[in-house]
Amino acid sequence: MVLSRSDDLPLCLFIATGGTIAMQVDPSTSAPIPALSGSDLIKAVPAIAKIARLEINNLSNVPSVEMGPQRWVQLHRLIETALAREDIAGVLVSHGTDTLEETAWFLDLTLTSRKPVVLIGAQRNASESDFDGPRNLMSGARVCVEPESLGKGVMVVMNDQINAAREVSKTHTSDVESFNSGDAGFLGRVDGDRVIFYRSSCRRQYFSLGRDSLPRVDIVALYAGADATSLKAAVQAGAKGIVIQALGAGNVNAEMHTAISQAIGAGITVVIATRVSRGRVRPLYGFTGGGSTLKEAGVLFANDLSPQKARILLMLAIQSPRPVTELQEFFDR
Repeated sequence: MVLSRSDDLPLCLFIATGGTIAMQVDPSTSAPIPALSGSDLIKAVPAIAKIARLEINNLSNVPSVEMGPQRWVQLHRLIETALAREDIAGVLVSHGTDTLEETAWFLDLTLTSRKPVVLIGAQRNASESDFDGPRNLMSGARVCVEPESLGKGVMVVMNDQINAAREVSKTHTSDVESFNSGDAGFLGRVDGDRVIFYRSSCRRQYFSLGRDSLPRVDIVALYAGADATSLKAAVQAGAKGIVIQALGAGNVNAEMHTAISQAIGAGITVVIATRVSRGRVRPLYGFTGGGSTLKEAGVLFANDLSPQKARILLMLAIQSPRPVTELQEFFDR
């Protein structure tokens, strides 16, 4: 279905996947649940018809905790097909905020078109008086049809702020200004009826999708007093890659160091990321489990990627066998 007021406006595909933006409070439980379709969302923002024509695809209506590799691949195929159409100017995706940054990063790594892809969501559900979904939808549509959006990659537009997929993260559980890009800063912002860009992302790269299923990669968290039980469980479960959510600049304890060495010896690719929100990991410390000893053991370092984003890059990078040096180059970009 296409909603429009003028055939002169650009046409965008609007894909609804669910999330808080599509939720209302269930009177029987007083808790928000999936309730609104893509058409419902658009009808709540009639002024959007002055910005773009929207072709609606109700792909799913699930909370974002249900998003993952299988749904990512499905979404990728749908968007790639749409962007190949001459009549489509860009794609707008509504999504839950909990895993929005992961979906955005996966799409940024795998889509080939220079046309804009914009992900939006909401921190408040549609039953709340200050529901932020309509504003985010309007702002996302403005970015989607903005000529300067070409070549900017996949973007996240929330609270009128434009973030690049690589750097963006959710930083607050409920604040409407939750999404930001840390040291990299915003790509730009929506200022009323104008879209203003400050910069372009210079660290983008591309991976082709060789198949519909991706290698299993697990994240193992380190914390004070952690043992190697979780890492061994990931190995036992058949993980082809493991991302360690390490401490500080990329450090683990001695027990985890031993287990990591054993996993690498068994042919599993291990990447070190950090639980710290800013800064990169590097082979710094020389104690057993410090970054320097981990490098000697053969780990890769995730640079400044979060554990969840390092996992996605690794899943794509190990679809086919590659030397460790080439894999590290992907993370260094």
